[in-house]
Amino acid sequence: MTSSTSPVVRTRFAPSPTGFLHLGGARTALYSWAFARHHQGSFVLRIEDTDLERSTPEAVQAILDGMQWLGLDHDEGPHYQMQRMDRYREVIQQLLEQGDAYYCYSSPEEIDAMRERARSLGLKPRYDGTWRPEPGKTLPAIPEGRQPVVRFRNPLHGATSWNDMVKGPISISNSELDDLIIARPDGTPTYNFCVVVDDWDMGITHVIRGDDHVNNTPRQINILQALGATLPQYGHVPMILGPDGEKLSKRHGAVSIMEYDVAGYLPDAMVNYLARLGWSHGDDEIFSREQLIQWFDGSHLSRSAAQWDPKKLNWVNAQYIKNSDDGDLAKRVAPRISERGGNPDAVDLDAVMALLKPRAETLNELADGAMLFCGPWAPAPQELQDEVLTDDARALLADFLDSARALPEWSTPALAALIKEVLSRHGVKMPKLGIPLRVAVTGQRQTPAIDAVLAILGRERVIERLQAL
Repeated sequence: MTSSTSPVVRTRFAPSPTGFLHLGGARTALYSWAFARHHQGSFVLRIEDTDLERSTPEAVQAILDGMQWLGLDHDEGPHYQMQRMDRYREVIQQLLEQGDAYYCYSSPEEIDAMRERARSLGLKPRYDGTWRPEPGKTLPAIPEGRQPVVRFRNPLHGATSWNDMVKGPISISNSELDDLIIARPDGTPTYNFCVVVDDWDMGITHVIRGDDHVNNTPRQINILQALGATLPQYGHVPMILGPDGEKLSKRHGAVSIMEYDVAGYLPDAMVNYLARLGWSHGDDEIFSREQLIQWFDGSHLSRSAAQWDPKKLNWVNAQYIKNSDDGDLAKRVAPRISERGGNPDAVDLDAVMALLKPRAETLNELADGAMLFCGPWAPAPQELQDEVLTDDARALLADFLDSARALPEWSTPALAALIKEVLSRHGVKMPKLGIPLRVAVTGQRQTPAIDAVLAILGRERVIERLQAL
């Protein structure tokens, strides 16, 4: 995408702080970040907070928290559009002076009437250029007391074209575009105009964003050209659909990216999964952050919509958990154990993670499983004891207890060998001892491998619980 003579790559993520950082926004941020990192460029964070009614400090913080959790560090920013109002007004004045913008005094009612007339003629509803200055044209009298908007004087002929990084060549006839409002009656600039000035001032070379912005691109290109600015390369990634093929909604998982932290997903797993939602590197499914940066050169971005698949996300997260360091997992899971009323310091938590991680899909599953070792002790319900702890079972447990007291080493291999000895002495199969041991020592019928469970619980607790029968 770039050569040694090309300018330094500069990408940006420019969310509006009107809500949380959702999955689509997180993916856009990830692609922009990865592309900049691949080219040793800069990643700029810009907060588009001109929507004063909907923008909130809480939403800004939610965006910053989400990016920090994902590890998408920015090199510049955050820049806030509300702090750049003087600059926008300066550029609007420049466009007015050079004849590329003009004041429009049409009222909202008049605009509606124009659009209705166009519809009745089978034309595209649009502003009809009443106040657009042209050679030899006499403009209407300025209505008294009416504040004008400022419109950009869009080219009437030709087409606006660009070679999209994702979609390939795109060309839109300028006759399809009306004269965009770039400043409201109170003087505040509009979204499409602010974006143009920001991208120009910040030297953005590549704009990666959702394909819901495709229709904005020709308008922005025309303004940039009127300003004599260098155009960035644009790439429009298709939207993410739900598992049912419909637009992603809350019921599919279109929630704050931080909800996935709460639900027990690892940030590296989420980065891996999000990257694959619209991009690929051969058949690679699991890859590190470093590999993503190495491979993400802007090619191999899909032109078709991606589909959100919670089962696939769980599988990816499970792979990351399985390959995680036990100590790192223990640090991540410890607060979740505390939230459940457990004591993460009650046992060797690293050993618990090693035991549980091969079958866990989330950190929450690890925390739930760890409560077997870290939670308050509760004997099995009486009904379960009556069913499992029969006279024959108690005899096996008594034999096991006698031998366990004298066991020289309290370890998983030693306990596995002891269990085999007891089974052999009594001529019975594993379930005859394994299930009673579980019920007696853990209060549960099903647990991970019982020898490992006993080893982690420790000699003192195991013997104490067996003696209590």
